[in-house]
Amino acid sequence: MHASSFVFPNDPHVPWSIMIVLYPYITGLVAGAFVVSALYHVFHQDVLKPVARLALVTALCFCVFATLPLLLHLHHPERAFNIMITPSATSAMSGFGIIYNVYMLLLVVEVWLVFRPDIVALAKTTNGWPGMVYRLLSLGDREITKESRAVDEWLIRALAIGGIPAACVLHGYVGFLFGAVKANPWWSTALMPVIFLASAVVSGIAALIALYLFFCWRRKITPDADCVRAMSRYLWVSLTIAVSLEMLELVHMAYEAGAEWHAISTLLTERLAISYGVVQVLIGSVCPFLLLLLAVRPRLNPRWLTGLSGIASVLVLVQVFAMRWNVVVGGQMLSKSFRGFVEYPLHIGGREGLIAAAVILALPFVALIFASRLLPLWESGDKHVLSSKPFQPANTGNSLTTGTLTSVTNQQRTMFNEEDTADTDAFNYGAVMRNEHV
Repeated sequence: MHASSFVFPNDPHVPWSIMIVLYPYITGLVAGAFVVSALYHVFHQDVLKPVARLALVTALCFCVFATLPLLLHLHHPERAFNIMITPSATSAMSGFGIIYNVYMLLLVVEVWLVFRPDIVALAKTTNGWPGMVYRLLSLGDREITKESRAVDEWLIRALAIGGIPAACVLHGYVGFLFGAVKANPWWSTALMPVIFLASAVVSGIAALIALYLFFCWRRKITPDADCVRAMSRYLWVSLTIAVSLEMLELVHMAYEAGAEWHAISTLLTERLAISYGVVQVLIGSVCPFLLLLLAVRPRLNPRWLTGLSGIASVLVLVQVFAMRWNVVVGGQMLSKSFRGFVEYPLHIGGREGLIAAAVILALPFVALIFASRLLPLWESGDKHVLSSKPFQPANTGNSLTTGTLTSVTNQQRTMFNEEDTADTDAFNYGAVMRNEHV
């Protein structure tokens, strides 16, 4: 702290730790992943079919741990139940508790409806304790009819439609809380909820690209180039919107040049010079913007496409985390006198240290890996769909004829022709599902 700075005696430290940084970061991943799922189920973006199930399960896994940072930040976590026991219509935190529980219920029901045919098939063909789990998840159902599946599809679309505003409210509420703090000029802006929502979509799409490429590498299959290109295009557009809103907010503050602008400009150029200028703007915004421009080219080599998209998605995830850090921690560095800055000690251990934060951030990924073993995130034909386009013989003198190709194609179609109402075909289908996700 500079010798000429002044900090009030009741303002010596930063009360909100890195746990409050993780909280909007995780909820943003939840909202963004669900939006990608809704693009397939509601807006019929069939190019996103390879990641539709992954997006939905990812949203559920991250939503399960979304409130864990808040509970660790509280000295009495058991008091969180008071929000539900004694709710208040005028409390923003109470409203969040209601929204979170409704959204969690919506995700659980939609995931169950999407995977219900697979769960029923696996319940018939799986033995041991996994079979008991599948039979429990099937809720006693042993047959999927065309009529029941039609009802399921209608409910899935209805839940996806209702989940879009719920996801927007879930994360826009976080920006609303920060924007409502009138005493802090770094937070108090009408654009704060919109910025948080836009960055949530950015982080969700980037996380899905990285997870999809990771699972394809783990399964030793080729990613769907059209799907990766489409997600990269969505990521580029959403990143452009999010960064434009952030820059618009900053330019508006600079143009107004209020009494607090001197403190904010000093904060950005000195205290947050690395996390804001280098990490958030240069590494996390400019570099992914250029990489994604190259990745969305129509005739780009698939290997270059996956490489550029993967690097850009990781950088975008770093950018969103840096944005959360600069907003939450940076806003608390401003002294209430606007004539000094508060120091933020970053601890390694402890309940709110870096180790605890890393463990919390890793828990959703562990849950996702477990879910990938329990539920078939990839449909039975995805292995062939993801392996790129139909085979075309090269004119090199090979003895592969058109009749042979037709015979192979017919055999593949016959192999993956499944009837849900037949017990024998259900057995084969369950076997395929087990091989896919085990």
